Amino acid sequence: MKSFLLLLLSLSTLSASAQVVAPQRVKDDMAEAAQAFWKSLTAEQRTQTGFTFTDDERVNWFFVPHDRKGLPLKQMTPDQRKLAWALLKTGLSDGGYEKAQQIVDLENVLRVVENRPPNDTYRNPEGYYVSLFGDIGSNEPWGWRFEGHHLSVQFTSLTGKVLALTPLFMGSNPGQVRIDVPQKGREIMKEETQRAFDLLHTLNAGQLTQATLAKKAFGNILTGNSRRASLERMDGLTYAAMDAKQKSQFLDLLKLYLSRYRITLAKQQFDRIEKAGLDQLRFAWAGDTTPGNSVGYYYRIHGPMLLIEYDNTQNDANHVHTVVRDLTNDFGDDLLREHYEKKH
Repeated sequence: MKSFLLLLLSLSTLSASAQVVAPQRVKDDMAEAAQAFWKSLTAEQRTQTGFTFTDDERVNWFFVPHDRKGLPLKQMTPDQRKLAWALLKTGLSDGGYEKAQQIVDLENVLRVVENRPPNDTYRNPEGYYVSLFGDIGSNEPWGWRFEGHHLSVQFTSLTGKVLALTPLFMGSNPGQVRIDVPQKGREIMKEETQRAFDLLHTLNAGQLTQATLAKKAFGNILTGNSRRASLERMDGLTYAAMDAKQKSQFLDLLKLYLSRYRITLAKQQFDRIEKAGLDQLRFAWAGDTTPGNSVGYYYRIHGPMLLIEYDNTQNDANHVHTVVRDLTNDFGDDLLREHYEKKH
């Protein structure tokens, strides 16, 4: 209980302006925002945007820059784009929402870096797609996705409760903007990087040996865009083997990823993590142990139901990928199974 109270306090600090709402309110907000967006669409746009809940497209997620199914921002009216962004905001904290907007804006930076024309379709901040699944706000499962290059956000809902918040992918290319553009100096994943190094540098020799996966980083997150995230084994330094200061730093790092969500959803996810056992969580590292080098580094937080991966190896270690996976409940698998078993 004490650890959860600390989490709640920390999340409040990280997202001071985040509205504290009941889980029912979050669900209603999502349904209302999704319905408002749906009602704004033409018949042709609805055909492009809407899918049945059981359609395979619901779990067909990715984070690379390519065309997707769904309705892209570039094909929406200005009012529809506002409604699409409003839907995204129902699931994220103020900080998470700002991070998502900054990720999208980096497409403008990449267009300059790669010397592409202003109307380029490959690097395009309007190349992000909204998809809706099922009957919005009904007593049957429904969901939605907001996705494009380096951003994949999806939620699954059912009868007053948000069942699933994962996978959640957020990336940053460049990791730090170094060219002379208005975004110069921006480093979207700065805290995710710094807090991990802070924890790593507190480890003694024995702990570092336990935490180290490889001397060289892997080149990307290991689970990619898999439908079900899984790794062969849980490696790394356990939470139980850390001292008090290290445990605090480890939880700070974990909270940072959870704080991307609205505070009630972050609490919901932490409850699942805590129930599965904090002592079984592990911190693991691969690659360079000095920040700022071009060799690259990777770390993960891994437990019975949670996997968080961070990778910064591409583009001379200036290209960050992060993902949060629920190993039992991505796309609502666990809670939907329970629902269908009760229903039938």
